[in-house]
Amino acid sequence: MTDRKTELAENLAQVEERISAACAAAGRKRSEVTLIVVTKTYPASDVRILHELGVRDVAENRDQDAAPKAAACADLDLRWHFVGQLQTNKVRSVTSYADVVQSVDRLKLVTALSASAGKTGRELGCLVQVALDAESGARGERGGVAPDGIEELAAAVAAAPGLRLDGLMTVAPLAGPYAGRQRAAFDRLMDLSTLLRTTRPAANMVSAGMSADLEDAVAAGATHVRIGTAVLGVRPRLG
Repeated sequence: MTDRKTELAENLAQVEERISAACAAAGRKRSEVTLIVVTKTYPASDVRILHELGVRDVAENRDQDAAPKAAACADLDLRWHFVGQLQTNKVRSVTSYADVVQSVDRLKLVTALSASAGKTGRELGCLVQVALDAESGARGERGGVAPDGIEELAAAVAAAPGLRLDGLMTVAPLAGPYAGRQRAAFDRLMDLSTLLRTTRPAANMVSAGMSADLEDAVAAGATHVRIGTAVLGVRPRLG
């Protein structure tokens, strides 16, 4: 093993232990939680190593980093998740490689994603990003729609050609009533997911939790956790 492969293997093993322990504590099966490794700022060579180590779900939050990386790893059986705030002028590029866009938070974006997916002939999974720090009708500091805007967006995604409504995503808020209360935030997301699934039972994906709070997310019922630093190490500063 190369030094980097050894490092990543050890980190993955530690994260796997944390997820398994969290599942056991919550009375859940380990198979109920999918690990998504967030590879932003790291090279395609790391993605290849992760694939060798069994990772199949990877995430990016900037198209200018993701597009060339996805192209360099196009021969691998990976599932690419786009998790960052997405501008409509980047939609065409993102839909060329992403399997799931987790950050759908406005109707204009739904329209753009649908049009682009139609041109590529691919079905694109979509999560409605929920901002638990947003007032009614507003977007959150880190993107996302206020809880009372979920149904409108979900209906738009479900009706849009080329798109598939997979569920909900959130980022633990830095402000508002849930700031510093990750478990409460993730419990709230699960309540919103339960409500959504009463009319859209297939939209059962719940993406929540990162390196620092994955246990809270698993305890709340998240189906996917997005882990970067705990696997890849402390990120180099950009710029």
